[in-house]
Amino acid sequence: MVDDIQSDEMDPARATAFQVALGQAPTIADGSSLPPFFHQLYFWASRAPAELGRDGHPKVGLGLIPDMGLPRRMWAGGRLEFHAPLRAGVEAERRSALETKNSKTGRSGPLGFVTLRHEIWQEGAHCLTEWQDLVYREDPVASTVEPLSPTARTDETDQRDVGFDSTLLFRYSALTLNGHRIHYDLDYARDVEGYAGLVVHGPLLAQLLMLFAEELVGKLTRFSFRASSPLMHFETATLCRREQDLWVRGPDGRQCMQAVASV
Repeated sequence: MVDDIQSDEMDPARATAFQVALGQAPTIADGSSLPPFFHQLYFWASRAPAELGRDGHPKVGLGLIPDMGLPRRMWAGGRLEFHAPLRAGVEAERRSALETKNSKTGRSGPLGFVTLRHEIWQEGAHCLTEWQDLVYREDPVASTVEPLSPTARTDETDQRDVGFDSTLLFRYSALTLNGHRIHYDLDYARDVEGYAGLVVHGPLLAQLLMLFAEELVGKLTRFSFRASSPLMHFETATLCRREQDLWVRGPDGRQCMQAVASV
């Protein structure tokens, strides 16, 4: 069942702006194949200020995402299947649905899990299927027991250090129309949601892993990723790869994300 349909012209200027933000040469023009995951720059869902939650995201319960009574949102992971290239400057349609929702109680308290499914079509061709896994949590309290971060592997055959700052996080938020305040409002991220700094977007880490994988092994057909620990804007991370496995290692050795790429 399709619950929401959006169209977008896939403006190449948005894609080149993202390339520049990543320190790359702007190479995308009308008709160019978009790099994997660049569709995150499109299909904006603009909401009036009254329709936004305290975190800057659209209020839950107004669209695809149900209100589960939990205020903190995180993008926990996702899966993608690449069927055909998406091309810049060509109108595309995204068909979205709520696939699953469920609740459970973890060590840190109640959790809500939501999976969205998106299909992107262009000129009658099904180009991409994406599943987004979101998790919702309560606000942190002094007695909250945060789970220990897993330790990242150190057996990579390829690696690359990447740095972040508040400017890159702001530009990525703007290009994806992501109003989540944990990525640009330091006081909110620290004082309300309990983070040590601004949080690097999970999709931005996944994006860097996809570009890293495609550079090393060629065009992707599938990609899955799972976030395991937040990365702060002042931290340098290492992108790692061994065969089909990829991961992001924080400066203290913790695993921030793991992924699997298929060509």
